[in-house]
Order: sequence, then C-alpha cells, then structure tokens
Amino acid sequence: MDGSAAELEAAERVVMRWDSASAGDEPMLFDGAGDRAEADRFLRAVDDLRRLAPPSPAAVGSPRRLSSSSAGGGSGAVQVAMARLEDELRHVLSSRALDLEIEALADLSSLSITSDRSNSASSADLPATDEDDSVSSSIGRRSSAYRSLRSIREIDLLPDDAVADLRAIASRMAAAGYGRECAQVYASVRKPAVDASLRRLGVERLSIGDVQRLEWDALEAKIRRWIRAARAAVRGVFASERRLCFHIFHDLPISSTTISAAAAPATHDTPFAEVVKGAALQLFGFAEAISIGRRSPEKLFKIIDLHDALSDLLPDVSDIFAASKAAESIYVQAVEIQSRLADAVRGVLSEFENAVLRDPPKTAVPGGTIHPLTRYVMNYSSLICDYKVTLSELIISRPSASARLAAEGNELAPSLADLELPELENQLPLASHIVWIIVVLEHNLEGKAALYKDPALSHLFMMNNVHYIVHKVKDSPDLWGMIGDDYLKRLTGKFTMAATNYQRTSWLKILNCLRDEGLHVSGGFSSGISKSALRERFKSFNAAFEDAHRVQSGWCVPDNQLREELRISIAEKLLPAYRSFLGRFRHHIENGKHPELYIKYSVEDLEIAVGDFFEGVPPTPHNRRRSHG
Repeated sequence: MDGSAAELEAAERVVMRWDSASAGDEPMLFDGAGDRAEADRFLRAVDDLRRLAPPSPAAVGSPRRLSSSSAGGGSGAVQVAMARLEDELRHVLSSRALDLEIEALADLSSLSITSDRSNSASSADLPATDEDDSVSSSIGRRSSAYRSLRSIREIDLLPDDAVADLRAIASRMAAAGYGRECAQVYASVRKPAVDASLRRLGVERLSIGDVQRLEWDALEAKIRRWIRAARAAVRGVFASERRLCFHIFHDLPISSTTISAAAAPATHDTPFAEVVKGAALQLFGFAEAISIGRRSPEKLFKIIDLHDALSDLLPDVSDIFAASKAAESIYVQAVEIQSRLADAVRGVLSEFENAVLRDPPKTAVPGGTIHPLTRYVMNYSSLICDYKVTLSELIISRPSASARLAAEGNELAPSLADLELPELENQLPLASHIVWIIVVLEHNLEGKAALYKDPALSHLFMMNNVHYIVHKVKDSPDLWGMIGDDYLKRLTGKFTMAATNYQRTSWLKILNCLRDEGLHVSGGFSSGISKSALRERFKSFNAAFEDAHRVQSGWCVPDNQLREELRISIAEKLLPAYRSFLGRFRHHIENGKHPELYIKYSVEDLEIAVGDFFEGVPPTPHNRRRSHG
C-alpha cells in the first residue's frame, strides 16, 4: 500500500467514525467546548479525502440521497463527511445563535437622514472595524467586499468562534461541490430567525387587502410602528445577516457542479438573499399597500412620513442589497415603492384640492362663525408647509384645476373658470398649489355665505373666515413665505371689504333714523319740528336697534381682538350720532306726553348694549339709566 492509499484509508476511518446514519447519541464535533482536537482532525480528514479522492460528477448531490453503499471507496466517505458537516452546520447555527437585542435595534430610529446619506457617500473610506478584522483583515479593503456604514449597526448573531466554525464547514462543503446544499441548510435555520426578529419589531404579516381594509386610525398607528421597525430591520437585522453571510460564504463556490452552464451561477450573496428576501418583501409590502390605497386627504402627511422614511433608508438598502445579483430585486422594489409613494402624495394633494371645491353648501353655520372647512383647510395648509422640503421635491407642476374639473364634469367648473390664480415670479409649484387651495376655499365660502338670508350676516361670515385665513397665514412664517406679501394684501383687503359691507348693510338703516331729513315742517307763516315725525323717528330707531341687539348678540365673532375692534367701530359711529340727535331733539319729546315711550335709551345704555354684540348667545337685560328719569 503506497503512502497516498494509506492516507486515504486513514482519512476514511476518521470520517466513518462520525457517520450520521449510524451515530447514536454521540456529541457534536462543533459544540463550542474547549477541546477542538477531534473537530480539527475531522476537518483534516475531509481535506485529505477531497485531495486524494475527488468526487465524480455522478456522485455529487445531496449527501442524504447518497449513502456510503451507493458510492465506492473515497466517494462514499465524502458522502458521509458531507452529511456530517450538514448536521454540524445546522447544529452550530441553531445552538450557538445569540439573542438579538431588539431594544438596541429600536434606537436606530433616531438616526437622521442627513447623517445616513453623508456617511453613505464616504463609507468606502471608513476604516475597517475590529469585527470586520475577525475574519479577514484584507477583505474589508477590497472594492467588492463587505463594508459598513455608520448608519448601519451590525449585531453579532453568533460568537466569533462559531462563525469561524461555520466558515470552516462551509468552505469544505463548497470545495466538495456541496455549496448549494450548504446554503440551503444555512437558509433553513437563519430564515426563521429573521422572521422572528421582524415579528418582535412589530412587523405584521398583512396582505395588501388587509392593509387597505384597516380603519385610518389603526392604519396611522401601524405606519408609525412600521417606520420605526423598518429602520431597525434594515439597519440592524438585514445588515447583521449580510455581514454574517459574508463572513461565512465570501469567495466560496456556492453553485453545485450539477447546475447547467446556462443557469445563473450562485454567489456568496445567494444564502443571504434566501434568508432575508421573504422578510424584506413582507416589510416593504406594507409600504406598497399604502402607496396604492385610496387617496383620501387625511392620509397625506403619514404617506409623506412613509416616503421620507423609505427615502432615508434607500442608501442603506442599496448598500445591503443592490450590489448582490441575488438580492438586488429587493432594492429595485424599494425604489419602485418610493416612486409610487411620491405619486400617492401628488394624488392625495390633488384630491384634497378637489375635496375643498366639492364641499357642498348645505347648512349655514350658526351666527356666521368660522366654518369648520376653513379651520380644516388652513390647518392642513400649515401642515403642508411643515413638510415643504419633501413636497417641494415632489410637487413639480402648477395646478390646472378648472380644466381638470371640467373634464370630470364637476358642476363648479364653469364658475371656477373665472377664478384667478395669482402668479408670483419664481414661485414654487408647491406655493402655487397652496395659493390655489386658498383661492378655491374663498370660492367655496362665498357659496356658503349665500345661504344666509340676512345680507349683514353673510358679510359677517365672510369677514370671520377671511380674517381667520389671514391670521393663520401671519402665524406661520412658512405659509406666509409660500403665498407671498402680495396675495396676503389681497386677502387682507377682502377681509376689510367684508367688515365694511357688514357695517354698511347692518347699521346704515339704524343711523339713517338719526338724520334730520323729514323732521322739519314749514308753513306760510312759521316753520319747526314735526313732533309726530320725531316721535316716529325715535320709535323707528328704538325698534331697529332692539332688533339688531337681539339678533346680533347671537351672532359670533370668535376672535377676541376682532370682536372688540368691531364693537368699537360700531360705537364710534352709533354713539356720537345718537348723542347729537338726542341733544338736538330731546326737549321736543320731553315736553310732550309719555316721553319714556320714545326716548328709551341713554348714550350709556347703547354703549353697554353694544358690548353684547357678537357673543353668540342671547342678550341679557341691563339696568339702563333713563335720560328723562
């Protein structure tokens, strides 16, 4: 027997002692214990078998399908060795896995988009970490090698010695032509671990239909949880899996020799793709379901949050998946979902504009107060400005509402054709949309103002609502900057006109009662004051003022400053006119019978009564001093 035959026989004896088919309760070779002599002896025997008795192509296949009796000599021992290494691989992966600290991963949600993207650009220049050096100090500097971003936080999934054992096992199986089987065993253990990690992060297994059937409140909460979970999943779970896979399978021939030459060869990324692909598709499937869901206005800001979170993650998703032929489809899907989310944002904004236009003038709000639509639209517009960085990138065209509505057959389209959309030089498309939203809100409010039978109340309603719009703009520097000073001046002018129209419509009749015209009489020999006309004039004034007091005390001006300014404006016109009229004509009434029936109010009484106006509640009686008392 020559030396090679003796070596082969010795190697076969070592291997056959660990035949998995006949082994009972013997310990595993790679059990993490201190004595590694037997494991090293077994690996040397496998190396000798591969060197001295390379398997024929016919003998290569699953070691479970080929027994030592079906292949002779060294080939049979190789089959036994591969079966044993499969068991050892599965054992190390299962028994030595470290518990993933989900709480530590949750901290990844605090990483900012700025730091992530800046680090992505310079990641190739980062020094290798100690963890990278544990496998190969030279690998980390190769262009095709593993690299780590600061935005990514890899967590040790197995101890270093276990990773070294897995590398040793995988390299022997791959060298013997069992790389595919090795990868399948690896994926069968790590895939459930990844799925479990995502469940612990709160990622639910929901179909697109499940997501779209959720009530908005529930969906909003799930979006918040998804953003946090996605950051942890990508930057922690997937990144850690990629590093582990790299350390075990890098540069190993994963493809089996039985794969045809025409088939795409597997790479060291193939096991990683098999481990994470299902979990990644499930993770990004939630965002996809949101992107193709119903585009109702209340979803806008959460969809932007989702878009921003995904945009924030894309550099990391690219770093983890895009360089891998086996896993690049995950990156491609994430990019497509980001694009669909951008489309959804544009669609929701358009739907919001149409919703403002379509809000029907059903019932007038009591007292001419601020309409709920006005509050909703202006709060919404302020939030749009809070998201202006993203929206300015996504909104790239100006609104063309009249043409769109005409095409849709909207009944408001004919009147909208006359609406003017103010244009500012160098105005962003987003700013044009915000101005357009306010323009169509004004248009809608005018329709709602027409519901009031009292013209004065109609003007008061417009005054209240346009005043609210103006103050919401002034209270938000971003909103003010978007619409510009010129359009704000136009809004302010509209508010002033509404306030003027209210006072003219409501108080002109009352103030006309205090004019001299029609009170003087003249005859052939004398002229003077018609007492009967004067008494009727006082009676008309009293009735008109009492009616205004009764009705307009129930009207509402919710802004305290505006309410007080309006009362002052009324008092400045009413009180001097009444004081002058009373001073000129009171003696004519007091010299007659029952003067209290005609002079019912002192100037002070009127001043007190004006203080009741616009409180939104019926007036309370006052103890009035009588001028004749």
